[in-house]
Amino acid sequence: MEHGSFTDESKSTFSMADEDHTLANSIRYTLNQDPRVTFCGYSIPHPSDNRVNIRVQTTGDPAREVLKDACQNLMAVCQHVRNTLDKAVLDHKLTKPVGDINIK
Repeated sequence: MEHGSFTDESKSTFSMADEDHTLANSIRYTLNQDPRVTFCGYSIPHPSDNRVNIRVQTTGDPAREVLKDACQNLMAVCQHVRNTLDKAVLDHKLTKPVGDINIK
């Protein structure tokens, strides 16, 4: 849910249900890499409330679009990490002999 102004789309607060520090901090980090962002931060209103509020302020671009771009960038980074890990696991399985397992 977006809580913003109808007159200034460059500033908005987005409320995400069923999320915590893991996603919020990742999005905050990705947003801070974007030169269009002048401020971003997040808060959790209450520890027992499974909700995150993310505040985004930009140089003029709509905050909604900047947040959407940040989420897409984060997904690309996660996909790259997953592909790299999958390749490393496959390489390890192919180079390690099956009978060479040492259990202690």
